[in-house]
Amino acid sequence: MPDPTALPATATAPEAAPAPAVGPAAAAVTTGRDAEVRPLGVEFAPTGDPAVDAALGRLEVLDGVPTEGHLPVYEDVHQRLGQTLAALDRP
Repeated sequence: MPDPTALPATATAPEAAPAPAVGPAAAAVTTGRDAEVRPLGVEFAPTGDPAVDAALGRLEVLDGVPTEGHLPVYEDVHQRLGQTLAALDRP
């Protein structure tokens, strides 16, 4: 059965208009420096729970790391926070 959402072979997909650049990153994009790695400048207040603070502290390693390198850190933080939450259910 043909896909009802597919375009016919003779049709061309309309080109999407580029989204306008907004915010601090706009200057980098418009000057061609979008590949430059910039610090995130994200800070967090300690929670008082050592396990949570250690997990969130892992996010600090992301400053100066290209976006492609963020996923393993996010997965690690997610796993650590998940383990901390699961430990709350244990007696």
